[in-house]
Amino acid sequence: MGRKMEWAGRANHMGGLPRKIVVMAVGAFAKTVANFLNTTYVHNADTLIRLVHSRPRGVPLLTVSNHMSTLVSSFVFVFLTIFHLFIYYFHERINQSTGWMIRSFGDSRVFPPWMLSWLDGFLKFALNLNMLNAFSFFVTEHCIVAGKCIPITRGGGIYQDHMNEALERLSDGEWLHTFPEGKVSQEDAPIRRLKWGTASLIDRAPVTPIVLPIVHHGFQEVMPENFMFGRRPPVPLCNKRINIVVGEPIKFDLPKMRQMAISMSRDPYPCSMGWPGSDPHGLDEAARRYLYSSISEKIRNIMESLRSFSKSTWK
Repeated sequence: MGRKMEWAGRANHMGGLPRKIVVMAVGAFAKTVANFLNTTYVHNADTLIRLVHSRPRGVPLLTVSNHMSTLVSSFVFVFLTIFHLFIYYFHERINQSTGWMIRSFGDSRVFPPWMLSWLDGFLKFALNLNMLNAFSFFVTEHCIVAGKCIPITRGGGIYQDHMNEALERLSDGEWLHTFPEGKVSQEDAPIRRLKWGTASLIDRAPVTPIVLPIVHHGFQEVMPENFMFGRRPPVPLCNKRINIVVGEPIKFDLPKMRQMAISMSRDPYPCSMGWPGSDPHGLDEAARRYLYSSISEKIRNIMESLRSFSKSTWK
């Protein structure tokens, strides 16, 4: 499947005006929901701020988080987390340099992140409710993509065209956010097994990205999936508590992990998933499956430790 409205996500599209409008509107909404209508606590925000603003140029940042709620598809993380952190950051820095905030809106490495999202799910859901006609469908999709959303096709596999688009963003040294669980889960349960898409991006990126885990709790109360008659509420709820825990960068010794994958995946009867025959590192499909599973499990374990810490601070 070809890339959807890739032109709308370009920084120079219409002079960058659509992106600035979307970012400012979403940021204002996020600030209202996260800070005025609810109470948000952020742990270790300085680590995220430092990596977004001060990491070496050309080194990509890949943030990963759990996915406990949905608001306009996968935009909930941008609404209630990323923008909250950076509006706070702007508030702190605006006294030092008025121009910094203005420059940040034009710097794709700083604000906001690119994000993998199941765009088709939101658009089809809205159409089924007669919320969108053909014109508003186009405008909505345009706004979402202009806001730096990469619309993943669920079931399209880790080598689909939009995953290659995400890989290009990492190759440019930009910031990408993913939800490796693959779907919303509001259960108070351990982090589920992660999908391999995020692991494949870490392996395939020309420059290994800085991988930063983030775990949140409380979004399931702001936008519960089964609020009334099995549906979400029409607007976010208020007087709730949101807890966000930013971890530390995860270190991957990819050369060693690749060698381990080659030695541990010797299967005389491999089960093919239709992936390309080999990659630049000489890994066949069986070795890549082992490698992606190992990377994903390491991320999952760290996210689970952050989830436990978040629960301990919830009391």
